[in-house]
This record gives sequence, C-alpha cells and structure tokens, in this order.
Amino acid sequence: MSKRLFTPFGALALAMDTGSNAPGLVCLANESRFNASFLSTPLTAYTLGWSSGDGLEALLEFLAPEVQVARRFSYKKAVNAEQFLGESDDSDIRAIGAEFKRVSYGGTDAEGKTYNKGLTVRLDLDEESDDPMMEERQTAMLMKRLLRMEIRRAIALLDAAAVNTASTWNAQTPVDADMELVGELVTGTDLSGVRNNRVSIGDNAWSKRMLTLRAGQSAGCVANAGFTPEQLASFLQVDQVMICKERVQATKTTKANLLGGNAVYLFNAQSGAGKDDPSNIKRFVTPMGGGKFKVYRQEITSKLVDITVEHYSNIVCTSTLGIRKRTVS
Repeated sequence: MSKRLFTPFGALALAMDTGSNAPGLVCLANESRFNASFLSTPLTAYTLGWSSGDGLEALLEFLAPEVQVARRFSYKKAVNAEQFLGESDDSDIRAIGAEFKRVSYGGTDAEGKTYNKGLTVRLDLDEESDDPMMEERQTAMLMKRLLRMEIRRAIALLDAAAVNTASTWNAQTPVDADMELVGELVTGTDLSGVRNNRVSIGDNAWSKRMLTLRAGQSAGCVANAGFTPEQLASFLQVDQVMICKERVQATKTTKANLLGGNAVYLFNAQSGAGKDDPSNIKRFVTPMGGGKFKVYRQEITSKLVDITVEHYSNIVCTSTLGIRKRTVS
C-alpha cells in the first residue's frame, strides 16, 4: 500500500517524485527527472554542428549580438550624458596639500533573466520509417522557426526605439541615398555620443537605392550605385552593412522580408561585448551544457513521438539613443 502525505489542514497532498516511489503512485512532476528521461543526446549533439543554411544565425547576431549570462543576471544602465562630461575650468589641477577633485557617476542596476523558449512537433513513426533522418529534419525545422521568432523580436525592439524618416528613392526623382544615410549617422552620433556601427537594409530598399543612384546626375552617385555592402560600409564609416534577404510566412499564400523589405536600420551593436557595454541591443543567452539548444524525445504511444527543442534567451534594448530608421518608397 502506497504512503500518502497529508497537509496540516487534512487535505490530501501528492508525494514528491524521488525516483524510487512504488509503481502506480501518482506523484508531483519533477522537471529534472523529465529532462533526464526524455533528453535526446543524439539530437542535442546534432544541434551543435547545425547551420540553418539561410543565414538566420548571422542575421540574428548582426541585429542582436549574443551575450552569455546565467539564468538571472544584472547589468548597468549608465547615464549617457555622464560618459561625455568634461570640466570647463581648471578644477582638475591639484593644489599643493589638497586632494584631487572628486567626481561621481550615477546609473542604475537593472535585473534581468533569460526566458525558456521552445516548440514541439509530433511525429508519426509510420512516416518516420520512410525517412531515417526525419527526427533530425524536424529538429532543424524547429530551430529555424525559433531563430525567425528571435529575429522578429529583435526587429520589433529596434523599430519601437528608432526615429523613423521617410525617403523616396526612385529613378524619376533621383537623390543621393547614401548621403541621406550619412546624415542619419551624424544625427545619431549627436544624440548618443557613439557612432552607429551597423546598417541593416531590406533587399527592396537596396534595389531602390541602386535605382536612384544610377539615375543621379553626379559621377559620385553613379559610382556608388555599384558598391558592394562592404564598400558601402567603408563609405559610411561603419563596421558592417547587411542586406536582409530572409523571408517569413506572412499569410497562407505570401511571404515577407524579415526586416521589412523597404526598411533601413542604423544602430550600434558589438559582437563579443559584455553585458554593460554602451550598445543599443543585446541578446542575453544562457548556455545549455555545451550548446545553445536542447532536444527532447518523448514517446507518446507506440506510434507517436514528440520532439521538443528549447533554449534560454532574452533580447533587450539596453539603450534607445541614436537608433535611426529610413522607410523607403
């Protein structure tokens, strides 16, 4: 006869799952034992060397660089103006027998945590029998889906913080599109004190940029029209220009550019930086063992199997100053 637990008020309580309970005893679920029971080592190992093949990882790292942290972490929200203060007099000169002038810096500590995110797909083993790599393929599809969701979160944060300006880039009324972007960079620097170092352009906006430059009246505009993203980055004095070509399903029959085909975002972000650097956006990630994903395989019936992919992350716009956007028509 199994042992029952009672609360002080006489209400029936369930025993904890210790791993040695009597057969048939209903117990409280134990997350660590679920992980141990259903964690798929082969499928998790498959994620370590996996690549989307669609440039999703590179786009996500470009938009929101990864910073590895524990599940719960803290970071400093510095007062932007304090980073650029200077003395207007000779108060930095120490008199004999006196101390140097003492200054202090403010800022607030912010608490954060990474969120557990994941998706599950149910497979029929009769279908799997025709494809020995079915579980790996489904794992890859779930990871792609999770990456697209992360990219959309990063873009939504940038879009909410950006100051938007409309532009018209076409052959009928040609403009110097690149100098418009230079103007945005200068304005952003005046606001934040740090020059934006990344420019992300939707592929439709990139095409319109080439179109209006080729129709320009100056030799400089025509020459710029043939720039590669690397050459444009050098011209704009930024670290990188990335053209976003990746798509997401918008409706049942249509797809849309992940970034927004007519959008141009200018912002500051640093790959390999820490949690307290002055960039605009970061993607805090909690590593899971040796990788970023874990995969679980749970047999539901003799014919049905659930594949679950999970990860921990939190995308944060740590500074909104200087983020610029151009919407091109």
